[in-house]
Formats: sequence, C-alpha cells, structure tokens
Amino acid sequence: MSGVGEPFIGESFTGEPFAGAVRHAPAPPAEPPLRPFVSLAEPDTYDADTARVRPTGPRRRSSVAAAAACVVLGLGLIGGALTGSWLTGDSSAGSGTPDAFTAAGDLWHSVPVDELFPPTVKGDGAGPGGSDRTWTRVAVAPDSGCGDAFDPLLQKALAPAGCLRLLRATYTDATRSHVTTVGLLFTKADSAAMAVLHRRFEEQKLGSRRDLMPRTYAAKGTAAEGFGDGQRASWTLSVLTDAPVVTYAVSGFADGRPVTEPQPAADAMRAGATTVPAQAGLGHDAKGLADRVERSLRKTVDSATEKPS
Repeated sequence: MSGVGEPFIGESFTGEPFAGAVRHAPAPPAEPPLRPFVSLAEPDTYDADTARVRPTGPRRRSSVAAAAACVVLGLGLIGGALTGSWLTGDSSAGSGTPDAFTAAGDLWHSVPVDELFPPTVKGDGAGPGGSDRTWTRVAVAPDSGCGDAFDPLLQKALAPAGCLRLLRATYTDATRSHVTTVGLLFTKADSAAMAVLHRRFEEQKLGSRRDLMPRTYAAKGTAAEGFGDGQRASWTLSVLTDAPVVTYAVSGFADGRPVTEPQPAADAMRAGATTVPAQAGLGHDAKGLADRVERSLRKTVDSATEKPS
C-alpha cells in the first residue's frame, strides 16, 4: 500500500484511472470499529468576564478548600477569644464589670457612708474572753486628704502609695467609756505597689511602732471630743493587697484620760497582758472595729463586681 496521499499505480494525480490500467493495490484492511463517543460537560476554565484561563481540577479545589478552612479557623479563634473573655471576666475585652481592685479604689465617692461606716456595728465575740461588743457611730469626718491624719513618720511610711482620699468615723462602745476612730485611706497605688508596701510593713513591723500610730478624729459635741493624740491607747493598721486601701483603727478612753504606754492591738489582746489598754479591752475595740469595717468594704466590693446571672 502506498503512503497516505500517494496515488495508486495506474492512477493519475487527479485520481482518475488511465484507460486500460489495472488496479493491483490490495484492498485496505478493515478499520477497527469506532468507540462510542461520550460527551462530557465542558470544564469551567474561563471566568465569566475574562478570557484568561484559571486553574482547574484538583489544584483549584484544594485552594478553595484551604480558603474555606482558613475562614472557619479564623471564626473559631475569634469566637473562642470572645467566649474566653466572657468566662474569665477579662475587663480588657470591652464592656464588662471592673476588677475588684479597681472597683475598691472608686468606693470612696460612690458608696453611701452608712455602707462603709455602719451606724451600729455588732461585734459578736469581739471582746475580751470572747464577749460580745456593740459600737455606735458618733461622728463621721468629711472626706479629706491625709495632711493631718497621721504622725509625720507614719505619713512618710505611707507616702509611696500616695493619698487619694481619707475617710474616717469615730465610734463609742455600749458603755460610752471607750472611743475608737476607724479610717480608710484610699491610695493612688496599683496592686504591685500595694504588695510592696504590705511586705514592708510586715517585715519591718511598722504597724507596731508607737511613733507610727494613726491619729484620732475628735468631733466636738460628741463622746470623742476629748480624744486627742495623748489619749491614744491601742491601734491596728493593715495595708491591703487586693484593694488600694489602708485600714486602721485607734482607741482610747472617752473621758480624755491620757495614756502613757499605748500598745498595739495585737499585743493588748494577748492572754495575760496587764497593760492599761489590755485590761480595759481597748485592743479588742481597735481590732474588732477595724476588722468589721474592712469586711464591710470587701462586701461592698463584691457587690460592685458581681456579674449578673
């Protein structure tokens, strides 16, 4: 058989046979049967608005899948972050309840005085030998700075924390023979600074030094009118670490009697103590009132930071 496009022997280039010519070419072999033609959908290889080819097949599908996964992962991370902030109460996540430390620092101007210094304070088991005590408020000082509230050395010791506001009230016991001034010093310090100050007072026992006693609030026309520096008999002072507050209390006799040997409340409350403050129970007055005013403060902070159910 001749090559494709070549004429057979005896044929002209026009394909017409010469006269008398005999075709000797063998018959072509039978062609194999045609395979059935199946039409497939045309692949989507063009954008609707352009004629540029874009990737097809597995590569495109993997890109789409990857993009979808990124979207899902991103939404999951965002959702997880928001959920975490709600569960943990993170105030940095936008609107939310303030943390307890910050809330405590704002109480001096937002809470009624009766919540911080109740008119009557019950001290069940707060007296000598576990006896009950009751104290009645006789005066509340106007909120002020700290200029005349502390002896110079105590003012110097507290200076690193700063003085934002000072609140004070004076109480008398049920017999009106003892008077006690309780104070809340709201500082300008952050939690780290308060922790440092607390550690310093504890390690150096500054709260037990006589030259670092807080001063009294002697209101005229009350049982505490004669309660001055010379009448201070016992005291306690606490630097809080979970609030920018220093709490203190100082007690003495309501009749203006001077005390030559004042004693820290912790020492005056010890069994067998024979000093005048110890025998009179003035250490119990100072410690009992200070503790209960501090509890009242913490209760108010808890209410201010309580999350709605």
